[in-house]
Amino acid sequence: MSTPVFRPALLHPRYWPIWLGLGLLWLVVRLPYRALLWLGRLLGRGMLVSMPERRRIAETNLQLCFPQWPEERRAQVLHDNFESNGIALFEMAMAWWWPPERLARLARIDGLEHLQRAAAAGQGVVLTSLHFTTLELGAALLGQQVTIDGMYREHRNPVFDLVQRRGRERHNADARAIEREDVRAMFKSLRNGRAIWYAPDQDYGRKASVFVPFFGVPAATVTATSAFARLGKAQVIPFTQTRLPDAQGYQLTVHPPLVNFPSGDEEADALRINQWAEQAILEQPEQYMWVHRRFKTRPEGEERPYAKRRRRKRRSRA
Repeated sequence: MSTPVFRPALLHPRYWPIWLGLGLLWLVVRLPYRALLWLGRLLGRGMLVSMPERRRIAETNLQLCFPQWPEERRAQVLHDNFESNGIALFEMAMAWWWPPERLARLARIDGLEHLQRAAAAGQGVVLTSLHFTTLELGAALLGQQVTIDGMYREHRNPVFDLVQRRGRERHNADARAIEREDVRAMFKSLRNGRAIWYAPDQDYGRKASVFVPFFGVPAATVTATSAFARLGKAQVIPFTQTRLPDAQGYQLTVHPPLVNFPSGDEEADALRINQWAEQAILEQPEQYMWVHRRFKTRPEGEERPYAKRRRRKRRSRA
C-alpha cells in the first residue's frame, strides 16, 4: 500500500471532531509516563461502567475460559483488564507521537537474534503475535530494532487512517502496510525474506477456519498461519510484549521459531497456535483483549454465548 497523503478534503467540517480529539490526545500524551498510566487506569474504570456491552463480552469470555477460577479472581482480572484497555489509548498515542529516543528507553528486548538470523539467511518470518492491549506500542518498540511489515485494514475514518498509518510507519522507513485481504502481497513479502506481524487469535468467521480448543472451548481458528509459512517458505516466530509493573516499561520477547511447523495438518497446526496463545495469555491475563467476541462463530447447532447487539434506531426523515 502507498504511503497516505494529506488531502485538503480532510479539513472538511465533518472531520473537525476527530481532529479535535486527536489534537487533545497529542497534548495529553506530553505528560510524564507515570501520569499517563494513572490517567489510563482512571479512563479504564470509566469504561467499565460506561461500556456495559463490552463488559458483558469480557465477563463471558473469562467465564468460558476460566470456569475453575473463583468468581473474585475473574472480577479482579476484569477490573484490571479495563484499566489496561484505558492505558492502551495513551500507549497508542505514545507509539505515534513520542520522540523515538524517549520511547526506546521503555523497552527491554530479548530474542532479537532469532529475527536477525532469519534476515541473514534471507528467510521470511511470520511474526506471530496476540491481541494484547499493548500491541500498538509493542509493534512500535520492536519496529525500532528490526524491519517489520504489518497486516493492515483501512480505517473507515480517513483522518484517523492517515494519522494511524503515519504513526505506525514512522519507526522504520522500510516498513510496509499490507492490506489484510492482499494475500499475494503477503506471500511476495515473505518470499523476499521480510518479517510480517500477524495475529491469528481473533474470530474471523468460518471461512478458512477450523474449530479447535481455546482454553477448552471450541473456537473458530484461522489456518492462515500454517498456510503463510508453507506458501511463503517462512519461519513462524512468536512475539509477545508485557507492560511491566511500577512504570518500569515493557518487556518484549521474540521467542524461538516453531519447530516442525507447518506440519501438513492444518487442524494440528491451529491447535498448536492456540496452545501457545493460552500459555502466553496465562502469563498476563489482565493485558489480553477480552472485549473481543472470540467465540461468536459456533459449531453447527450451538448458540452464540453473547447477547445480540442492540442496533440504534434510525431517525425517520420528515
